[in-house]
Amino acid sequence: MKVLVTGSNGQLGYAVVKELQKQNIEHYGATRKDFDLIDFKATEKFIVDYMPDVVIHCAAYTAVDRAEDEQGLCYLVNTSATENIADICKKINAKLLYVSTDYVFGDGDNKPWLADSKLCNPVNIYGKTKLEAEKTVENILNKYFIIRTSWLFGENGNNFVNTMLKLGKNSKCLRIVNDQIGRPTYAYDLAKLLIDMIKTEKYGYYNATNEGSYVSWYEFACEIFKQANYNVYVMQVTSEEYRLMALRPHNSKLDTSKLEKAGFKKLPDWQDALKRYLEIYKWNNQKDS
Repeated sequence: MKVLVTGSNGQLGYAVVKELQKQNIEHYGATRKDFDLIDFKATEKFIVDYMPDVVIHCAAYTAVDRAEDEQGLCYLVNTSATENIADICKKINAKLLYVSTDYVFGDGDNKPWLADSKLCNPVNIYGKTKLEAEKTVENILNKYFIIRTSWLFGENGNNFVNTMLKLGKNSKCLRIVNDQIGRPTYAYDLAKLLIDMIKTEKYGYYNATNEGSYVSWYEFACEIFKQANYNVYVMQVTSEEYRLMALRPHNSKLDTSKLEKAGFKKLPDWQDALKRYLEIYKWNNQKDS
C-alpha cells in the first residue's frame, strides 16, 4: 500500500505520517512546498506522478473566524480543491479518506449526531465549505471514507490545549465558553484509526473522537489545568458573551458507535489522551528550553 498525506505539517497530517512510519507503510507527506491545493493542475500532476493507492486528505483552510471575511478562499481550499482531489482519485482508482468536522452539523437538538446523519445545517462559512466538500467526495467516488472529528489537539500546530497552557502561565483568571459541548480528539489516536480504516474497504461516513464524557470548553480547560498543575481560575461565559466573529455550534456531540459496528476500535478516553499529550508537550518544551 502506498499512501499520500496532504497537510503533513499540520497536527493530524503530522501524526498520520508518524504512524505510517511506525508501521513501515510506504508514504509521502505533502505540504504546500510540493503543490498548492488551489493550483489544480500542479496538484493533479503531483498525485498522478506519485500514484498512491490511498490519499489521506488532511489539508484544509481552518481559520474559522477569518473565513467569514475570506469566504472565497475558504471555499476554494476546502471545497473546490477537495473536489479536484476526488476527481484525481477516481482517475487513478485510489481510495480517498477525507477529514471533516463537527461544524458541518450546526445545532439541532441536544442529541449526539449519528455518523450517517444528513441533518446538516452549518452555522459558519468553514462548516459550510467542509459540508460541500463532503458532498463532492460522496458524489464522485465509491471508495471513500469521510471522517468527522472535533476539538483536535496534537503536536506541530496550534490547538486549545497549547493555548490554555500558554495563557495559564501568565494569567490567574481566564474566561472560557461553557455552552458548546463536544469531545476532544488527540491527533495521535485518530491517526492510528485512520490507518486502520484505509487497510479496509469499509467505506462511508464515520464520527471519530476520543471516548469519555461530553464536556464544554470550560470543563476541558479545567481538566487541562488540573492535569498540568496550573493554578488558574476559570470563569464560565456564554458564546454570546465571548463574541467571536464566526458562530460555533452549541452541540458538537458526535456519536462514535458506528466505529465498533464496522469492526474498528474506538479511541481511548479523552482524559487519558490529554495525559499522554501533556507528557509529550512537557518533554518538547524542556528540550527546546
